[in-house]
Amino acid sequence: MWFIITIAGGPMTDTPTDISVTDAMELHHTLLTIDTHVDIPWPDRGDFATGAPSRRVDLPRMRAGGLRAACLVAYVGQGARDAAGQEAASTRAEAMLHVIGETDRIEGVRVCDTAAAVRATCDAGEIAIIPAVENGYAIGGDLSLIARFRGLGARYMTLTHNGHNQLADSARPMHHLDDPETLHGGLSGLGRDAVAEMNRVGMLVDVSHTSRDTMMQAVELSHAPVFASHSCVRALCDHPRNLDDGQLDALKACGGVIHITAMDAFLRPRDVRDIRPVTVADFVDHIDYAVQRIGIKHVGISSDFDGGGGIRGWADASESPNLTAELLRRGYDRSQIAALWGENFLRILKQAEDVASTIA
Repeated sequence: MWFIITIAGGPMTDTPTDISVTDAMELHHTLLTIDTHVDIPWPDRGDFATGAPSRRVDLPRMRAGGLRAACLVAYVGQGARDAAGQEAASTRAEAMLHVIGETDRIEGVRVCDTAAAVRATCDAGEIAIIPAVENGYAIGGDLSLIARFRGLGARYMTLTHNGHNQLADSARPMHHLDDPETLHGGLSGLGRDAVAEMNRVGMLVDVSHTSRDTMMQAVELSHAPVFASHSCVRALCDHPRNLDDGQLDALKACGGVIHITAMDAFLRPRDVRDIRPVTVADFVDHIDYAVQRIGIKHVGISSDFDGGGGIRGWADASESPNLTAELLRRGYDRSQIAALWGENFLRILKQAEDVASTIA
């Protein structure tokens, strides 16, 4: 069951529009909606098709919420930067990608590794699954694993998670791993080579979780647009995981996209969260800010569901129409909402494919 959020939050127009449930639902179900960052439970429980109370994203919830596609992520937490840690991370990431790939066996679901395949799948009324990897720690020091992961369908890799790895510095050094504030000054030499290899195989460079220096260097080096698969705006919530105005401007300059995410700690500071829940209106405040700063073509939507994401009004995939309702209420038109929900991501996905086709 879903509902319309009506809390005020910086509308795009001077006079908020009254939106009916029918208006929002009818529009929402015509859109190609993509959630660009969803973690999968691990170890796998085999319940994606049937659904489970413990999941926020599964096939029943996606269908109920009119969510047409999702990037399912092979997430690897940061561990020791040694051979044993790297081997364990690589093994886990590959196993997770195999499980994500097996969703293709489910009726009405297709694993897609090109923008055209995503569009064709959604046009056919089926659910598109796009594999991805979170944390470059998963490749250790072996650049050949990038092509291997790409061969398993992965279309992006987040360079870091919480904690520095062999590729790059994270926005959040981990003291229990003896991280200094900076380890490489941004990208390491290996990290620079990894960006080039990701360009070569058509894998998007994801800068969520990375330090500012890492992010800005990746923008300079990458021949394809970089993107932040699950980040928010630092001007509205001063969290190290969020992007400041200079980073937003850099994303625009490289043709990239920031995907605002439903993590309450990234949307509002603690003093706000201590007195009220974070809502869909807070989420769309971040969309408003980013759109006004860098333009509608450079902003998208993600949840980080099953990885900590979830707010009032968008607690799981079944409530996805509430975002469309709030965007309508603020004056966004159909083409703008379509851009936010999926078209911007498909554009950069295709651009990464085009860049790869030009690299020998």
